Amino acid sequence: MKAEIRIVIADDHAIFRHGLRHVLEKERGLKVVAEASDGESALERIREILPDVALLDIDMPVRDGFSIARSVRDARLPVEIVFLTMHRDELHLNEALGLGIKGYVVKDGAVIEVVSCIRAVLAGQSYISPSLSTHLLERARRASALTQERPALAQLSPTERRVLALLAGYRTSKEIAAQLGVSVRTIENHRANICNKLELHGSHALVKFAIQHQSELA
Repeated sequence: MKAEIRIVIADDHAIFRHGLRHVLEKERGLKVVAEASDGESALERIREILPDVALLDIDMPVRDGFSIARSVRDARLPVEIVFLTMHRDELHLNEALGLGIKGYVVKDGAVIEVVSCIRAVLAGQSYISPSLSTHLLERARRASALTQERPALAQLSPTERRVLALLAGYRTSKEIAAQLGVSVRTIENHRANICNKLELHGSHALVKFAIQHQSELA
């Protein structure tokens, strides 16, 4: 892990931002390099500075945290995203995990948990607030049930699995091809192979399946 971890904090509540900064900078090796009070300025700071970690609130003016995370992902910026949020529901957590986010901390535990979360995601691990463990167990239960219902899912290659997850996010073949750095024809071949393995028939069956099972496929 780096000797100094550079952090951007984005939250529209100044008191929370400043308090969090104070906590983080008491920790050895953590340095807050910028703050932002809205989503657009947060994305600008991230693009300019390329911090190691961006701590984002989900609900912010101009652009929300999900929008920022998508832009960071699509641009392939080498920045880990951690959401700090009041949202404890499964819907928001599933959307975050579907974006590939590895850090999700509820604000009432942020001061205690955020340092552990930062160090975990930079070590390639995931950190979800323990208070959300019920949601994670439910996701795992549904994923297991889906695998039993569709055992052919185990036959999908890692790339096919990735394509399926991106289809669940309403991505077109062109957009998926650009993100994965391959041709549109290659993506169309992957789609055809997935349909054959899962025995999905019809022009919209694959996309419908992906969207219906988005949280289990993330």
